[in-house]
Amino acid sequence: MALQIQFLHPSAIKDLSFSSSLSPHPIHFHPSNSKPPDSQIPSSTSLFTVRAVAVNPPQESPANSPQRLLKELAERKKTAFPRKKIPPKRFILKPPLDDARLTERFLRSPQLSLKSFPLLSSCLPSSKLSNADRTWIDEYLLEAKQALGYPLEPSDSYDDDNPAKQFDTLLYLAFQHPQEGCERTKTRHVRNGHSRLWFLGQYVLEMALAEFFLQRYPRESPGPMRERVYALIGKRFLPKWIKAASLHNLVFPYDDMDKMIRKDREPPVKCVFWALFGAIYLCFGMPEVYRVLFEVFGMDPEDESCQPKLRRQLEDVDHVSVEFEQRQLTWQDVAAYKPPQDALFAHPRLFRACVPPGMHRFRGNIWDYDSRPQVMQALGYPLQMNDRIPEITEARNIELGLGLQLCFLHPSKYKFEHPRFCLERLEYVGQKIQVILFFFFWLY
Repeated sequence: MALQIQFLHPSAIKDLSFSSSLSPHPIHFHPSNSKPPDSQIPSSTSLFTVRAVAVNPPQESPANSPQRLLKELAERKKTAFPRKKIPPKRFILKPPLDDARLTERFLRSPQLSLKSFPLLSSCLPSSKLSNADRTWIDEYLLEAKQALGYPLEPSDSYDDDNPAKQFDTLLYLAFQHPQEGCERTKTRHVRNGHSRLWFLGQYVLEMALAEFFLQRYPRESPGPMRERVYALIGKRFLPKWIKAASLHNLVFPYDDMDKMIRKDREPPVKCVFWALFGAIYLCFGMPEVYRVLFEVFGMDPEDESCQPKLRRQLEDVDHVSVEFEQRQLTWQDVAAYKPPQDALFAHPRLFRACVPPGMHRFRGNIWDYDSRPQVMQALGYPLQMNDRIPEITEARNIELGLGLQLCFLHPSKYKFEHPRFCLERLEYVGQKIQVILFFFFWLY
């Protein structure tokens, strides 16, 4: 449909103006060259013609049209994945510290205060605690120490050569998990100290429970042990232990832990739980780790929820060491164990739990004559030991050779001949030792 309207020429009428709201369709102005009769308009004016063409609106594409689907997909992407506004980078140039001030800052760092405990000093804050840190310590630290069963006196009263002197500082860092809107936990010295503690604590827990279950169940394979460990310190079970020790109010001082959803509850509890055992291990050692696990948190390895799944087990006809045959070891036996003076190894009972006595039947085989000397030479054994009795040195080298031979007995070939004549148990504890050694190296 076309519409034609005649207007006076703009050169003839100066005060002509109009406004309207039109559709987005184009309107073309074509000045008319034809002149109207002189009788209709004055001779001093001229006319021009405006022709407007109404175009039908575009029809929507069908529902299955590819163009329509692509357009809807683009709109959904804009809504679901909006572009994040990157804040402008601001470079603030500060004058560098002179040598005297830089030296003074390093010397005042708490990390340099302990030269005899390098691992402990590496987990201390890099700078002195602020007034906000002291306020939290004054309000909540006594509650945490009472729940864990420690004396309420400040740890500063201990001697300088006692690692427990730094327990108050490490215990404070253990509870400082990152919180929204809390500037105290975002400071560098608090954030770094807390992350180092929970990074150490998770491997301390795994090592402690690996030693405990290897000695408590000398005939069990590592598969059921892993299930027992997960049932005790798996992240979904940690809130139960934190609440059992009445520490949940310190982890979430402003929220009800039972009403929180899982993804908001488990990560902070996990960090605090691991960091707690990192601090306890650094100040009191592994026996105190066992005490807090089984007394304060009330973990029971014989609980029904900690039992592994039933699986088909090969018949174990070989005997175990005498100390394992008499009775099932408890956590007090593992924590209070001290090797005798003339022990062959630093941890003789753990060695006996991994290397069965029946390995002596392999003495004098082909591997013992051909491969054992090469392996021991590559590893730098035997070591020079000054034993009081010469027979102890010979017995240690024999036991070491049997343990090394066991390291080369892969379960895919040798487990069916005997369930424990394979490297599974040594591999299980060796993995924990390797991770802790790499962690120590990383901290230093």
